[in-house]
Amino acid sequence: MALSEIDRSLLDRCLSRKPRAWEDFIDRFMGLVVHVINHTAQCRSINLSSADREDLAAEVFVAVVDNDMAVLRHFRGKSSLATYLTVIARRVVVRKLVDGHSSVPLGDMVARAESEDFEPEQRIANREEVGRLLGELEGSEAAVVRMYHLEGKTYQEISRSTGMPENSVGPMLSRARAKMRHRAGVDGVAR
Repeated sequence: MALSEIDRSLLDRCLSRKPRAWEDFIDRFMGLVVHVINHTAQCRSINLSSADREDLAAEVFVAVVDNDMAVLRHFRGKSSLATYLTVIARRVVVRKLVDGHSSVPLGDMVARAESEDFEPEQRIANREEVGRLLGELEGSEAAVVRMYHLEGKTYQEISRSTGMPENSVGPMLSRARAKMRHRAGVDGVAR
């Protein structure tokens, strides 16, 4: 999809530093940036607070205005502005999540759950329960869950250790977590 006239005008206004241009830019793309933040965090199984989301959104917009709006100046219009900003936002968010947020090991969820509002499905009573539930998973699923949650390995490290494609790690973790929640009786849905 090519650059729309609305986005072309908004881009020109921002680069020319017209009054209210930056506010209009933020209004137009804030929803997109928040969606990218939520999706990226969910794919990495990272729980974000509203303050984390706000900080990450600010980081994305700072990256856009940094170096005299270099990100916008480099845009060539060969795609929609939304597509271009999605790529930029995802890169910023992934970098910040990798640098600033590690995954929460399952054993630490209980301690953090008492101090934060975790969703019920994320609560697992203790390491013994985690060990029992891991024992009920298939070999590769158990290994991936163990490496990610108990050993704190990244998707890339898991991919290297198991030979599994990196983009298959997240879906396997999601399926394994769903099985563990079901077996722990947390989700209350029969499968």
